[in-house]
Amino acid sequence: MASFRDMRRIQQSLPKEATEDIFCRGQSGVLAVSGDDDYPYAVPLNYAYDSGSIYFHCATSGHKLDAISRNSKVSFCVIDKDEIIPENFTTYFRSAIAFGQARILTDDAMKRDALELLVRKYSGDYEEEGAGEIRRTWNRVCVVQITIEHMTGKEAIELVRT
Repeated sequence: MASFRDMRRIQQSLPKEATEDIFCRGQSGVLAVSGDDDYPYAVPLNYAYDSGSIYFHCATSGHKLDAISRNSKVSFCVIDKDEIIPENFTTYFRSAIAFGQARILTDDAMKRDALELLVRKYSGDYEEEGAGEIRRTWNRVCVVQITIEHMTGKEAIELVRT
């Protein structure tokens, strides 16, 4: 298993439960992969978090999938709070980052479960219609699972004090 750095400002770190809460309630995050010619490639996307994994869907080909096939190590960041305080020349922030291994789900049951998780998160009032959308797009959609190996959450020192 990889060795991950300790957070430099440990007093600003969030406990695991608070970090997981950020992943649960976040609406979008940024996936970072090792892209073409070793340039970092970071792309915003919608996702769902469940039991130590992050799931997202995409087309069956493209930059993300090419990068993951070359190097499955990824990171994923979610910003929970981003409040600029101009008079104090600071930002009150709260965010979480996960490091893990990404893989394309090939098991139909796992793929369906992940897609249903996404439907519940983003279209919870339309689960029946979501099931129809899953059926219609089944052969045109890819689902990726990020198995989290390490996660951290951090918040502005001003929020720690409150």
